[in-house]
Amino acid sequence: MKIAARLDHIDPFYVMECAKAAADIARSPVCDPAQGGRRMIYLNIGEPDFTAPPAVQAAAHAAIDAGRTQYTDAVGLLALRRKISGWYASRFGVEVAPERIIITAGASAALQLACLALFEPGDEVLMPDPSYPCNRHFVAAAGAKAVGLAAGPRARFQLDEHSVTQAWTPQTRGVVLASPSNPTGTSIAPETLSAIVSQVRARGGVTLVDEIYLGLSYDEQFAHTALALGDDVISVNSFSKYFSMTGWRLGWLVVPPALVAPIEKLQQNLFICASTVAQQAALACFEPESLAEYERRRRAFRERRDFIVPALNALGLTVPVMPDGAFYAWADCSAFGNSWDLSFELMRTAQVALTPGRDFGPHAAAQYLRLSFASSMADLREAVERLDVALKCR
Repeated sequence: MKIAARLDHIDPFYVMECAKAAADIARSPVCDPAQGGRRMIYLNIGEPDFTAPPAVQAAAHAAIDAGRTQYTDAVGLLALRRKISGWYASRFGVEVAPERIIITAGASAALQLACLALFEPGDEVLMPDPSYPCNRHFVAAAGAKAVGLAAGPRARFQLDEHSVTQAWTPQTRGVVLASPSNPTGTSIAPETLSAIVSQVRARGGVTLVDEIYLGLSYDEQFAHTALALGDDVISVNSFSKYFSMTGWRLGWLVVPPALVAPIEKLQQNLFICASTVAQQAALACFEPESLAEYERRRRAFRERRDFIVPALNALGLTVPVMPDGAFYAWADCSAFGNSWDLSFELMRTAQVALTPGRDFGPHAAAQYLRLSFASSMADLREAVERLDVALKCR
């Protein structure tokens, strides 16, 4: 069977490959309590240990019981689009018309729709290295070329206007950014993001910003949406992270008015609509009791960050930039070797699963690994104790 050539430009998702390895080890004698083993601690996957709050779960049950499960409009429930619009106004002080909001089957579908609508063969799209691997793969799936620009700790692992203008060519179509970022947890300073948008706009390009961790910002100076910079900025967001609905597969796009109809046409053909039950449930995300719970969880994530980053630094797994959002620490492990080998070694010796840097771009991939502090504080404390012993025994 002949496989489409576009797959040649899409790498495996090594995060999931590592997760498979961790699961295999977890089933081995080293993790079997009956044989003196201990459980695997998973700090490799970016999934909150919190699930949807009670009001959200109740709303899903109520929708099913009432038979509200038929297809919605391709752009999503108008009531939900209005709720999201209200959230932008109350949380960020930004007016976003509900008509510009398109509900999608997770942020992944949002990125796919945006890339298919905007990029084509021959186009180049700039993004930082490191960055979330699927972002570049969505660009590749549209036939365009993702161009990763090395971004180190001095730049907070993000692009700035100078890196964008220097890399811009006649083939460049735009930029894909993430703020806060996976894997680094760092955001782009508002003045830097404004300068990037201005440079891209002046060149007739597109600025697409992945903001799925925006709700999980811990520093007010970075807690700003790119949508404040103009209606031509495209934002991707999700109910997975801040709203704790990972498996519900629900996200959204905010697009310029002229892009709504093209995205709607794509959505009609590719997905029909996002899950109706998930949309009905998500309406309850914006109830006062749910928002209060989400803010409590955000404070819990910040407490975990404030524990794990100094602990990693003390272990010699140095985090050069304090993450200001999301739930990741991007740690320099070069004192102990390359991140790929070290990650697998620590799975075997410490029964702690971490993610090597290979997924996130070639620049310094062997130097860094990603730790997710989306797990409980108890798990984080035990993981640090195990890592301390394992690293000292090398």
